[in-house]
Amino acid sequence: MTEEKDTPGGEKKCLICQKTSQERVLLHGLEEGREIWVCVRCLPVLIHGAH
Repeated sequence: MTEEKDTPGGEKKCLICQKTSQERVLLHGLEEGREIWVCVRCLPVLIHGAH
């Protein structure tokens, strides 16, 4: 996985698709002790893996 990304204004981005909270609902999580954000559309990829 990639590192958590912020927009220039400090807004969080989805770990997978890079969409912001202005575009989609983002959920917060931790991966190996670091903060990550994932949007509701990409959440199934984290749950089930990419097919």
